[in-house]
Parts: sequence; structure tokens; C-alpha cells
Amino acid sequence: MTATRAETTVEALLADIETLVRCESPSSDHVAVARSADVVAALGRRLLEAEPDRVVIDGCTHLRWRFGEAPRVLLLGHHDTVWPTGSLETHPYSVLDGVLRGPGCFDMKAGVVIALHAAAATGNRSGLSVLVTGDEEIGSPSSRRLIEEEARGCDAVFVLEASADGGALKCRRKGVSLYRIDVDGRAAHAGLEPEKGVNAGVEVAHQILAVAALADAERGTTVVPTALSAGTTTNTVPAHAGVAVDVRVWDEAEQRRVDQAVRDLRPVLDGSRIRISGGINRPPLQEEASSGLFDLAATLAGELGLGILTAAAVGGASDGNFTAGLGVPTLDGLGAVGGGAHADDEHVVVAELPRRTALLTALIDAVLAK
Repeated sequence: MTATRAETTVEALLADIETLVRCESPSSDHVAVARSADVVAALGRRLLEAEPDRVVIDGCTHLRWRFGEAPRVLLLGHHDTVWPTGSLETHPYSVLDGVLRGPGCFDMKAGVVIALHAAAATGNRSGLSVLVTGDEEIGSPSSRRLIEEEARGCDAVFVLEASADGGALKCRRKGVSLYRIDVDGRAAHAGLEPEKGVNAGVEVAHQILAVAALADAERGTTVVPTALSAGTTTNTVPAHAGVAVDVRVWDEAEQRRVDQAVRDLRPVLDGSRIRISGGINRPPLQEEASSGLFDLAATLAGELGLGILTAAAVGGASDGNFTAGLGVPTLDGLGAVGGGAHADDEHVVVAELPRRTALLTALIDAVLAK
């Protein structure tokens, strides 16, 4: 039997979230992600009485349900997490005092369950598409084109990423650029003849200082060197070194400025070489992409007795950045209310689960009814 609004209870939501959380799905493990896709597909099959399209790109498994002809409303989420296999042993699934815990519960397995229950409860699914991807946490390298193809032409994209603090919807997100700077030097004995080497570690230090200087606090632009490596042994001048760089910006002009500056980097030490890879990953999600849908959500929340909705601007990015970049109205942060994404205290407020499901159902109905 197809799920109804009455069946979207706390108990039903918790049971399905537990099923997903207990199936670990780190992004880098395609076998684990495929296994998780099987679990999500079974859940959707029960709730929606429909088989999903199973889309495997570069070994990564994504799921899509389409109802009717061309999609008008897209529910967008992901079933991969940052948590490695075995995390359930140290962070077991639990529900205590109204708080649900477990790896990936907040980001964003609860959001996937909310999406499927809302899709099941909506009055008319014609024009609805549900897309659950498997590589969002690593930048959506295989799913970006699929997301953009599904979103193009839609009247609304509702992103089931977790909410901001206090349940706020995410109406503005920074854009993200990801780079890798690799340095080639020349090895030599660190004690006998270091002058014959070209120290890649020293060169990468120069590059780290150069990229860090590209940040602009007044504009909210962050440029952060992150994962760093250099050398092989303690008594050898490093022949190779590298550093990853994470860039976050509020507007596309800043994103282009930093991108050009990174590509213009040049070696400092004679005999060293640098190679730049990566680039712009996600454009900023601008407030104008969300404003109309947020107003609609606020009105519906009032009618449903859910209280006053708030909006937030956040530094993290999501697949909603892609859809907003196409000019498609996009509202993000409609998933779980809680906190601790990617952290030991990741959690979901249980009482908010049926409330968020009711809001999403009303949003789907309102847009499809136009």
C-alpha cells in the first residue's frame, strides 16, 4: 500500500533512518556505496511502489525515481557519508531522550528518508523526480552532470541536506574550489651534500604562504592549505611535495580571481617545478535563487503550525550549488534538524522529523499544483 500522510509517523521515520544508518557508505568505497544504494532502493520501492533507475557512473551508484514526463520538482539528496566503514562500532546508532545518533544520520541519511516519505505522501507525483547520489561528500565528480540534467527546466529543486543551526533553511552557500599543488625538486643526502638537492618541502612552503595570502576576510573569502605531504626519509632532501587547497567564496568574481591567481603561481627555488590541478568545483548559491521558495516555505510553515522559519548563509557547499548555478530556483537545508555533521556529536532532533516531512510534502504539492 502506498504511504499516506497519516503513516508519516515518528516511528516509521525512525525505523527507516535506522536501516540506512546501519548500512555504512563511505564515499570512497564503491562497494559499500552500491550496498547502500540497494538499501535506499528497497526503501523507495516500498514507499513509492516504483523501481528506481540505477545509474552507475565511474563505479559510483546513484538512484533516480521519475514520475510523469519532464520533471518540474526535484528532490535532491545523497546516501554517501564521510564516515569510514567500522564507525558504527565507535558511534553506534541510538535514540535517547529525543535525540538520534549514528554516523551519517544528520548528513544526510535522515534527509533521504524525509525525501522518500514526503514523495510518498504528496497528492500528485506527476512531474516529481527524486535523485539520491553516491558521491556528494567528495565533490560529486560523477554525479554533477546527472544532477544538472535532472534539474534543468525544473520549477524548484528541494535539497535535503541538513538544516543550519536551529532548523534554519540554507538560502545562501559559498562556492567551492579545490586545488592540488604538486612540487618536484631533486633528492640529495641531507647530511653529506644537501646543496646538490632542490628541496620540494621548502618550495611547497613558499606556495602555501602564497595561496594563503589570497584570502580576503572582508569579502568572506577563505583559502586554506589542508592535506600536506613531503619527503620520504629523515635524511633525504625531499624530491616531491604537495598540498591540497580549499577555497570558499561568496561570489563568482572572487572565485574567478582566486582561480586565476592559483594558476599563475610560479616556483621560487631554482630547479623546482610546480603543477596545479583541480579548479572550481561548485559555484556560489546566491540568495536570489532561494528567496521565492523560502517565502513559499515560510507561508506553508505558518499554515501547518510549524512556527517561524529562518534563513541562514553558510560556508559549506552542496549539490544545490550546481542547480542554483543553472538558474533553477533552489531551496536547501530542508533535511534533518540537529548538528555535528562530520563530527563525533552528529545527531538529529527526533521531534522535528515529521515536521520537516510535512513541510516538504506541502512544498511539493504547492509547486506541482501551479
